[in-house]
Amino acid sequence: MKSTTPTNEEVQNTQIKPSFAKLYSDLTKIRLSLLVVVTTGAGFILASPLGIDWLTLLWTLLGTTACAGSAAALNQLAEHSRDIKMHRTLSRPLPAGHLSKAHAFVFGILLTYIGIAILSFGANIEAAGIALLTILIYILVYTPLKTITSFNTLVGALVGGLPPLIGWVAASGTIELGGWILAGILFIWQIPHFLALAWMYREDYERGGFTMLPAIDKTGELTARVSVITSLCLIPLALFLTVVGTTGILFAIIGTILGGFMTMKSITFWRKRDDASARRLFFASIIYLPLIIVAMLADRETIQWIEMGINIGTGND
Repeated sequence: MKSTTPTNEEVQNTQIKPSFAKLYSDLTKIRLSLLVVVTTGAGFILASPLGIDWLTLLWTLLGTTACAGSAAALNQLAEHSRDIKMHRTLSRPLPAGHLSKAHAFVFGILLTYIGIAILSFGANIEAAGIALLTILIYILVYTPLKTITSFNTLVGALVGGLPPLIGWVAASGTIELGGWILAGILFIWQIPHFLALAWMYREDYERGGFTMLPAIDKTGELTARVSVITSLCLIPLALFLTVVGTTGILFAIIGTILGGFMTMKSITFWRKRDDASARRLFFASIIYLPLIIVAMLADRETIQWIEMGINIGTGND
C-alpha cells in the first residue's frame, strides 16, 4: 500500500523552482501535446494522396500545438486542488505553487485563441472547428466526468481520437472513411493504454477523488477484460484501413502483428492483474502507437510511388 501523504522528498521537489522551459513544458503537458501533434500530422499526410502541401501542414501542426497546450493548461487549472493530493501530480506548476491560477487561465485562453486563429487562416475553418470542439469536450465534459463516472475514459478516448481528423480536414476539407477509421484506431488504442495506467495508479487516483474504473473494480477483472476486448479491436481496424484503400497490404500485416502484440499483453494483464503486467501493457501501448503511425505513413508513401509509376507507364499526367 502506497503512502497516503507526500514523502519529504516529494515535498522538497515542489519547493525547487523549475526552469522556465520546464515550467511551461509541464503546464502544457508537452509529451502528451506532441502526441496530439503527431497524430494530427499523420491524418494530414494520409489525406494527401496527390502530394503534401507543406506550408499548410506546418500551420496545421503549429495551430494544433497551441490548442493541445491550451487544453492541458486549462485542465490543470480545473484539477489543481485534486492534483495536490496525488503523488504523480504534486509537482505540477499549480499544486506546487510555481504559477498562479490566474496565470494558467490567461495562458490557456491565449493559446486557445492563437491555435484556433492559426488553424482558421493557415488551414481551414473546419479544422479549427474540430480543434475547438476537442478543447471544449476535454475541459467541459471529460474533466468534470473524471470525478463522477468511470465512463470518463471513453470520453477521454474520444478527445484523443479527434486530432487525426483535424489533420485530415486541414488537408482535404472533408472527412473520408479512412479518416474515421484512423480516428477509431486512436480512440480504441487509448482505452487499454489508460486503463493500464489507471490500474498502476489506482490508489493515487482514488486519493485525488477521480472515479476511474480500477477504483470501483477492485479485483481488476472488468478493467482487464475491457483492455483485452479493445486491444483485439485494433486488429480489424488496421485491416479496414487497408480495405478502404488508405493503406496497403504491408500496413495490414504490420497492423495485425502490432494489434496481436497489444492483445497478448492485455491477456497477460487479465490473467495476473498486478502492477507488473499492467506496466508491461502500458509500455506495449507506448511502443504500438509510434510504430503503427510509421507503418501507415511508410505504406502510404509506397502506394503513392506505385501509383506514380503506373501513371508514368500509361502516359497519364
